[in-house]
Amino acid sequence: MAALAWLIIPIVALLLATLWAVWAARAPRATADPASLAEHQRFRAAMERSTAGDRSDR
Repeated sequence: MAALAWLIIPIVALLLATLWAVWAARAPRATADPASLAEHQRFRAAMERSTAGDRSDR
């Protein structure tokens, strides 16, 4: 029985590693949400406005 346990442990580890690798390599989700993209553009524009006139430290 102990020999069987020594054989099962690497097999289970291999299966878990394979499942993790498949999960980690999956295709990324689509990011085509127009509301989210528009919100990000507004955020970037606001950040550029807030830092554009602040050149007093140079």
